[in-house]
Amino acid sequence: MTQRHSKPEILHTEIVAKSRLFQIEQVHLKFSNGVERQYERMKGGSRGAVMVVPIHQGQLLLAKEYAAGTDNYELGFPKGLIDPGEEAIEAANRELQEEIGFASKKLTHLKTLSLAPGYFSSKMHIFVAEQLYASELEGDEPEPIIVVPWALDDWQALLDNPDFSESRSVSALFLAKQFLAK
Repeated sequence: MTQRHSKPEILHTEIVAKSRLFQIEQVHLKFSNGVERQYERMKGGSRGAVMVVPIHQGQLLLAKEYAAGTDNYELGFPKGLIDPGEEAIEAANRELQEEIGFASKKLTHLKTLSLAPGYFSSKMHIFVAEQLYASELEGDEPEPIIVVPWALDDWQALLDNPDFSESRSVSALFLAKQFLAK
C-alpha cells in the first residue's frame, strides 16, 4: 500500500537567475515532518509543448535538426511549444506543417509527459498523426529541417541509431507502437 504525503508548504520563492528563455526559481519548502529545504527549479510557462509521431504510407517521418544542448544534429519527432490561445491538438497539427510539410486528418493524444519533474514544471503532449496530406506552414527554424522517412516495421533499428537519443522521442515511439498494436 502506498503512503501519501501532504504536499510541502511553499514558504518563499524568488527568481535567482534569468535568461532570454529560462528563469531559475529558488523554492523554500517546509515538509509535513517540519524539515525545511531549498530547491531550485526552472520556472516554466503554463503553455506546454507537443511532440507528434507522424505515420505516412507505412513510414515514420522523423525530423533531423540541430540541437544546441548536444551540439549535434538529432533525429526525432516534430515538436514545439503550444502558442497562447492554442489547444494542444492544434499545436500538434501546426508543428507538423512547419517542420515536415504535412498536416493530419487524424491526431490522437497518447499521453502527457513531464521532463525531470524535480526541476521542470513543463509538460509535453504526445500525439500520433495519421492520414497525412501535404501542407506547409512557415516555421521559426533557422535552417530547413531534414525529413527522414523510417520504415515503421524497422522501428527497433531506430533505437540503435546514435542520433535518435532524445528520451521524449524514444518514449513517443514506444507509446505510438503500443497504440498501433491495439
